[in-house]
Amino acid sequence: MADRDTLPLPLEVRDRLAELELELSEGDITQKGYEKKRSKLIGAFLPKAPGKGMDPSVPHERRTPVTPGSSSRYHRRRSSGSRDERYRSDVHTEAVQAALAKQKERGKMAVPMPSKRRSLVVQSSMDAYTPPDTSSGSEEEGSMQGEGTPTSSQGSINMENWISRAIHGSTTSSTTSSSSTQSGGSGAASRLADVMGQTHLENHSTPPDVTGYTTDSIQVERPQGSTTASRATPKYGNAELMETGDGVPVGGRVSAKIQQLVNTLKRPKRPPLREFFVDDFEELLEVQQPDPNQPKAEGAQMLAMRGEQLGVVTNWPPSLEAALQRWGTISPKAPCLTTMDTNGKPLYILTYGKLWVRSMKVAYNILHKLGSKQEPMVRPGDRVALVFPNNDPAAFMVAFYGCLLAELVPVPIEVPLTRKDAGSQQIGFLLGSCGVTVALTSDACHKGLPKSTTGEIPQFKGWPKLLWFVTESKHLSKPPRDWFPHIKDANNDTAYIEYKTCKDGSVLGVTVMRIALLTHCQALTQSCGYTEAETIVNVLDFKKDVGLWHGILTSVMNMMHVISIPYSLMKVNPLSWIQKVCQYKAKVACVKSRDMHWALVAHKDQRDVNLSSLRMLVVADGSNPWSISSCDAFLNVFQSKGLKPEVICPCASSPEALTVAIRRPTDDSNQPPGRGVLSMQGLSHGVIRVDSEEKLSVLTLQDVGTAMPGALMCVVKPDGVPQLCKTDEIGELCVCSVATGTSYYGLSGMTKNTFEVFPMNSVGAPISEYPFTRTGLLGFVGPGGLCFIAGKMDGLMVVGGRRHNADDIVATALAVEPMKFVYRGRIAVFSITVLHDERIVVVAEQRPDSTEEDSFQWMSRVLQAIDGIHQVGVYCLALVPSNTLPKTPLGGIHLSETKQLFLEGSLHPCNVLMCPHTCVTNLPKPRQKQPEIGPASVMVGNLVSGKRIAQASGRDLGQMEDNDQARKFLFLSEVLQWRAQTTPDHVLYTLLNSRGTIASSLSCVQLHKRAEKIATMLAERGHLQDGDHVALVYPPGIDLIAAFYGCLYAGCVPITVRPPHPQNIATTLPTVKMIVEVSRSACMMTTAVICKLLRSKEASAAVDVRTWPPVLDTDDLPKKKPPLLYKPSNPDTLAYLDFSVSTTGMLAGVKMSHTATSAFCRSIKLQCELYPSREVAICLDPYCGLGFVIWCLCSVYSGHQSILIPPSELEVNPALWLLAVSQYKVRDTFCSYSVMELCTKGLGLQTESLKSRGLDLSRVRTCVVVAEERPRIALTQSFSKLFKDLGLHPRAVSTSFGCRVNLAVCLQPHRLGKLADQGTSGPDPTTVYVDMRALRHDRVRLVERGSPHSLPLMESGKILPGVRIIIANPETKGPLGDSHLGEIWVCSGHNASGYFTVYGDEALQSDHFNSRLSFGDTQTIWARTGYLGFLRRTDLTDASGERHDALYVVGALDEAMELRGMRYHPIDIETSVIRTHKSITECAVFTWTNLLVVVVELDGSEQEALDLVPLVTNVVLEEHYLIVGVVVVVDIGVIPINSRGEKQRMHLRDGFLADQLDPIYVAYNM
Repeated sequence: MADRDTLPLPLEVRDRLAELELELSEGDITQKGYEKKRSKLIGAFLPKAPGKGMDPSVPHERRTPVTPGSSSRYHRRRSSGSRDERYRSDVHTEAVQAALAKQKERGKMAVPMPSKRRSLVVQSSMDAYTPPDTSSGSEEEGSMQGEGTPTSSQGSINMENWISRAIHGSTTSSTTSSSSTQSGGSGAASRLADVMGQTHLENHSTPPDVTGYTTDSIQVERPQGSTTASRATPKYGNAELMETGDGVPVGGRVSAKIQQLVNTLKRPKRPPLREFFVDDFEELLEVQQPDPNQPKAEGAQMLAMRGEQLGVVTNWPPSLEAALQRWGTISPKAPCLTTMDTNGKPLYILTYGKLWVRSMKVAYNILHKLGSKQEPMVRPGDRVALVFPNNDPAAFMVAFYGCLLAELVPVPIEVPLTRKDAGSQQIGFLLGSCGVTVALTSDACHKGLPKSTTGEIPQFKGWPKLLWFVTESKHLSKPPRDWFPHIKDANNDTAYIEYKTCKDGSVLGVTVMRIALLTHCQALTQSCGYTEAETIVNVLDFKKDVGLWHGILTSVMNMMHVISIPYSLMKVNPLSWIQKVCQYKAKVACVKSRDMHWALVAHKDQRDVNLSSLRMLVVADGSNPWSISSCDAFLNVFQSKGLKPEVICPCASSPEALTVAIRRPTDDSNQPPGRGVLSMQGLSHGVIRVDSEEKLSVLTLQDVGTAMPGALMCVVKPDGVPQLCKTDEIGELCVCSVATGTSYYGLSGMTKNTFEVFPMNSVGAPISEYPFTRTGLLGFVGPGGLCFIAGKMDGLMVVGGRRHNADDIVATALAVEPMKFVYRGRIAVFSITVLHDERIVVVAEQRPDSTEEDSFQWMSRVLQAIDGIHQVGVYCLALVPSNTLPKTPLGGIHLSETKQLFLEGSLHPCNVLMCPHTCVTNLPKPRQKQPEIGPASVMVGNLVSGKRIAQASGRDLGQMEDNDQARKFLFLSEVLQWRAQTTPDHVLYTLLNSRGTIASSLSCVQLHKRAEKIATMLAERGHLQDGDHVALVYPPGIDLIAAFYGCLYAGCVPITVRPPHPQNIATTLPTVKMIVEVSRSACMMTTAVICKLLRSKEASAAVDVRTWPPVLDTDDLPKKKPPLLYKPSNPDTLAYLDFSVSTTGMLAGVKMSHTATSAFCRSIKLQCELYPSREVAICLDPYCGLGFVIWCLCSVYSGHQSILIPPSELEVNPALWLLAVSQYKVRDTFCSYSVMELCTKGLGLQTESLKSRGLDLSRVRTCVVVAEERPRIALTQSFSKLFKDLGLHPRAVSTSFGCRVNLAVCLQPHRLGKLADQGTSGPDPTTVYVDMRALRHDRVRLVERGSPHSLPLMESGKILPGVRIIIANPETKGPLGDSHLGEIWVCSGHNASGYFTVYGDEALQSDHFNSRLSFGDTQTIWARTGYLGFLRRTDLTDASGERHDALYVVGALDEAMELRGMRYHPIDIETSVIRTHKSITECAVFTWTNLLVVVVELDGSEQEALDLVPLVTNVVLEEHYLIVGVVVVVDIGVIPINSRGEKQRMHLRDGFLADQLDPIYVAYNM
């Protein structure tokens, strides 16, 4: 940047340029017109530009290097026409642009844009928006309005294009160096012109929409987002090439986006960190190591700075009430306060006489007219609330002084507008803790308060019961002649309580004593040089802080005249305060930087402004480092209107320490104010370094003058012991003075830490016997005792050991061009703690007219800018619709409330960008797999550590004596024939319909005869040979059972297949077809209804119906019986095939031989003690696994009666299963998780009505959930709890475990009551708590219930008789010890004999059925279950006196995810996610190219979708140390679930990658 001196422009040209810029910012001319006029104006003065763009870093080079500690560091500036470029308010914008350019050179950040459902994009039509309240003011709320933030709302166009192209990654290569931001001479010219423009406005109200952001030259490489086309919603099963709505072939967009994300993540990260701290376990979280090269403080220890002597002037009053009495009686006509209406006309003038008389009246009435004479409601010393609106300072002043005269303690608060105002509840808590019972208010305000129907003022949320007292004179009685208030000298009594809102939203009351009040007024009078009858214009809130101290208190001490400008007038006319200064020739004005800023924006309508009367312009928020730009710009414009540079007096204040420092108005204009240009890098380490080499990230500070008269000031380290800082170190300012607050009302502990601080020197001795007060301001004391403030403690965020100030982050965000997408002053920056560190969150209000693409572009640039300038990552950036952030009473953003909404998930953003990959640097190191140790060492190791090899077995079948008649038959078909002969009329099966009545039943002989007929049909109509395969496509019921035994009689091999769903043929029929084809079925048997369905039009649309094998309809059976029943010769031949779709979406069929089938039935009979006299209720799907065996086979083998309840009937009548169990007095019942879930959800509220219908579950001794997964402990517990009242024994519910290679490994029958003593009883299932972090390393570590990271696991049931189990390492196949997680291997007579596959690639899976251990017992042949688990020897014993071994199933090996070298089970992550927000009903996770994808189903409005993204990311980081790559929010029911109630995560993954989910929102975390 050329220095201003090099280009002298005539004054009129400068003025014209300034006007042009304003016209552009107001939107009066287009960007093009502006460019044209501007280049015309300055064309004549431009030197011919050299070939390359001028290097903006020239003046920085000229600066002489300074040694730290030399006073030349704080650059002094002369108030001549030339200004050092570094201090221009838009220097930060340039820095940001340069930082962005630098990012571009480092490599393109290709950030995939989130996909959003169309209904979510058009969130509200344009006209539905209320015009945003353009205010950005925040009162002390720390609401980061980034006051006067340096930005130019019109960057050079070429520059803009260049950056936007850079970020879009177009192919233009720029030839300039990284610091030079032009791409050619014309760019330089327009940039220079920018420099000429005398004013650079930061537009605090809505910035113009006409900005230099042309899009014609931008090439976007991203396939266009789905934000425009409305989409068809293809269903899953068909992954044929479907065009989605936006014309991208399936598999195109999502994968491209994820690819882009993966590429982005491959970019080099921050340097790796080395050491760790132990997070109470061996899993180590990295802890930030101090960088050896980071700057350290080198200066000497600072000395406490003393303000000048407080010179007591003889005629100063002894107390403030005495001053009021004096002026009220000596000069009653003197004006004290003038109030304005919304048109800026004087509304009312309060004279000192009126103030005195009315305050006395208020004092008298409060003390004597409330309560009775004997029992007054308030006594001297009591606290009373002052509730006055911001436009009525006169009534407030009368009430305040009335309280002082009555010796009451006023507590001024904001007017509660609604019962649920942001922060109003906390104020209620403050009033309650102060014991407030009376609230003073004005007539108008009282009328405006919300009323109940009876006209009562309701009690606000969290507020104590209040008596509302109106202070208008007409409502009060006159005090008697002889009554006079007691006016004392100022003493140590409390004068008033000022409220303060903390960072977390809680409200504290700071008590100020009467002596402090008076001393503070005296100190202000001395430092500001106040004299009697001066006029002062006050724009600030008069209820607290600077507005109260100058406009209500000090003014009365000096009989000054205050012109009060209400906030409502400023909103209508931002120039009103300047007009009043001119009109009243005011000597002093009290403003905030935003008021100066607004005046700049509006001043061009005003011709006759003259500010020469001002001798002091108090800038109340001078302690915000960014106020400097407003001050500079204001001076720049109004210097020509008579404003003298030395008039601007920034001050620093805090509720605890009152005024901390203020710049004195000097007459000597040669004494320029101090400036410091500090490196942000240094500041983040708490060190003051003059910015030298890193030209981008600087913070320019102005001094806020020296310490107050009579005060002692020092700077201490912000945390830990209050030790004095070194001279080049940033710390918290502390003040020792009479004029500070004395305590937080009622909070002695916090008071001690804040108001009673004894700073120590380096040897640990206190520097003073008097206590200091912490101001909450961060800064340092420079040469000449000048104070510099770099930020507030409240805005401090410590990320990775470095300190960042929220204000600075806001400033950087606002400096990112173009500003047309968000509102200035509507930005909140705060930090949240995730995974042991603070993470920065930025929330801004988005303008209604900005497009998705634009906002996203702006967001990604903000992230890069903050990274470039502050070297810190933003964890989450969210945009919300305009006017939706919670506001403080004076229009600022309510920070703590915003943070609360964010954490609760009720902020409802319309755009979210999360960047956990860049921010989270303290994740544990990825686990390195250790090289395998030899078998011998494993054995020895286990012996030494006393661990046993993990193995267990059920009871031995050989030794069990039982009178099992069925044992003598090798084949089930023979058992049936035997039963048909011996007990022909014994009922084996009873099928219930949805009304709970018997639909049909089968006795032994009926089943036998029916099976014979089916066998005949197969032989005659089907022409089948022995061993042919037959597909049985039946609904759950008795036909299925008959058909199965018919096949056995005919010597065919049956395969049970779930029939297609008539409402959903397209997705269910292809599966049927696939099983029929893969199983090589020679024919299909089914009912007439399904026959018709298979030939329907819908069916032919879904599959090719011509290729079905012959279909036999068993509804019309032949009459004759077969000549001869088939008797298999070899028990090892196939009995049936069992096909099932695994959770990973694989279709696998296993072969069950006759031997295995009989062994299986016998094992179950023994375990469950099943006899012909028993009845068992079964509510399961009868198509595969244990469900099929219990439904079809067990009754024939054991002879018990099975009551069959098809699960589909429960959808009509959820109570069907339990009512049947109760009605038939069943003791044993089997169900699936989906049935249990249906009962828990569907009957949760009906337990009382069920009880009245006589439902009684007290006879149930075992209720077994049949499953092939980890027991769902939460579901079984809630089921048990829910039905406990209906008699269900809490120990009755248990689970079983089966898998493909062995359909049932465990099955837990419970023995309750007397039965427990009768023999084969098993102990109760045990629950253990394991450390989830150890589990990821395949280790099992038991912990106490409720300890952090604990995971409850329930044993999967008792191991069946004849089953042996061992836990083996899935990779090395070696046996494992007890404390290891490994694969469960089984050896049993009822193992399946192999997979049945078409393509003969059985070699791949052969080891699933016949594996041997690599060492140890290498002879036994095991089947691998494909499930991970562990064994625990419990303290319980079973009937034989043996210790009971419990098997715990953790999850399927196929589903486990390897991430960061550790093993994660999807269900654990899903459980955490479902817990995080009430609207998440279901969740499924899977990985894709090492990215974790989380899909959540949203039960709520689509507006809530984006709230879930940060919550999901947080919880997975906190609990699992994983970064979520993609968050997909979908509708309820999108996550596919199979018949067993298991999630089909791989189907979901395929659907996601093929873009078939129609998601509401997809967020790609960077």
